[in-house]
Amino acid sequence: MIEKNDPKRKEICEKVIETVKEKDIKFIRLQFTDVHGIIKSFGINAKRIEDFLNDGEAFDGSSITGYGAIEESDKVAIPDPTTFQIIPWRKEDSSVARFFCDIYEPLGGRYVGDPRYILQKTMKKAAEHGFNYFCAPEMEFFILRQGETTDIFAPSDMRGYFDYDPFDVNEKIRRTIAEYCEAMGIEIEALHHEVAVGQHEVDFKYGSACDTADNTNTIKMIIKTVAAQHDMMATFMPKPFSGINGSGMHVHQSLWQNGSNAFYDDSDPQKISPTMKKWIAGQLKHAREMCAVLSSWPNSYKRLVPGYEAPVYVAWGFINRSPLIRVPNFMEKPNAARCEIRCPDPSGNPYLQLAVLLAAGLEGVLSDNVEIPESTDKNVYHFSTKDMKKAGIIALPGNLSEALAEFEKSEFMKEVFGELAFKNFLYAKYEENDAFRINVSQWERSRYIAKL
Repeated sequence: MIEKNDPKRKEICEKVIETVKEKDIKFIRLQFTDVHGIIKSFGINAKRIEDFLNDGEAFDGSSITGYGAIEESDKVAIPDPTTFQIIPWRKEDSSVARFFCDIYEPLGGRYVGDPRYILQKTMKKAAEHGFNYFCAPEMEFFILRQGETTDIFAPSDMRGYFDYDPFDVNEKIRRTIAEYCEAMGIEIEALHHEVAVGQHEVDFKYGSACDTADNTNTIKMIIKTVAAQHDMMATFMPKPFSGINGSGMHVHQSLWQNGSNAFYDDSDPQKISPTMKKWIAGQLKHAREMCAVLSSWPNSYKRLVPGYEAPVYVAWGFINRSPLIRVPNFMEKPNAARCEIRCPDPSGNPYLQLAVLLAAGLEGVLSDNVEIPESTDKNVYHFSTKDMKKAGIIALPGNLSEALAEFEKSEFMKEVFGELAFKNFLYAKYEENDAFRINVSQWERSRYIAKL
């Protein structure tokens, strides 16, 4: 991530231009996301690279969700030169590269509805207090085979957790995903089959928040591309099938200050600092109101139910995977001290997801009177209502309608987003939820037509 007025930008741009000429790159794709997190992209002739690196490229934002009405539609995409990567699956004689872009208004100011900007301004607030937020998501997804019609899909294999077959096409897909990620500057740490049939997970090296969000979008693009190369479909839908685990995006988080991990404390029995405890408290405090961002589709709430390793209850603990936030065993290594929040899923907008996580955690850290709840190492899935009440544990929203109601009344979320982006996100999600709410499903027809 580098800003338009950063003095280092010119030097980086010159190196990019040199690479484009050396590699004889023909076209460059400028990419950004809408408020939902859908990647938007348009191609520019590489001969014009000096112009659009300096001045950006204008586009009509009126048809992009969250980018303004028709009377205020003009926007400018200015490439972040640090995100330049050659797309590895294109042939060398027709090479294509890409940039992620920051979105500006025509007169030069940042467009405040740009999800990348919302994350960047939250990172600046953390930096003003001397903190740098590092994070890494575990990205789960399904690879599906398409049936005879375009709306019928089935899992691409019948394997389970960590299953391995060197001759299986899914194993080849995972290997190609790793190769493309490495070619685009993303260091893969683990890639394996997940619990459900046809389900996989990719883990990559942690980084600062904006870099991590960029990498998350890149990996989504890579995974869908590789699946398509094998005549399959990759999906980040949280719960594509009933009765089996859904796909989450657990986010591992740490906060650094003066080059050291502020979450580590050698004097604590569990080696975690008061800063980590306050960070967790801040995220638990705002868990319900930021849930619409972390789990942002109606389908997300079919994953967030007890019994499928999905967190439902607003609590924290060690090792135990049933609470919302857990502190994994980091082997008492200072640099590895972290906490993991388990309700986000990969269908959302990673810039907005990391922005609200950072803002909520930071508020806890900076608060003088934050209440740190007791950790629990009991399986909260098995708690009775009485147990929950006694422990002061509440549940996440049970559906998107409930989550949006919590989001809408939250002054904290409005502050994080800014008024324009807050309204853009809220209205877009209400529209999505209304489309879901009025749809009559096959389940309803099968269950009720003959019965009533």
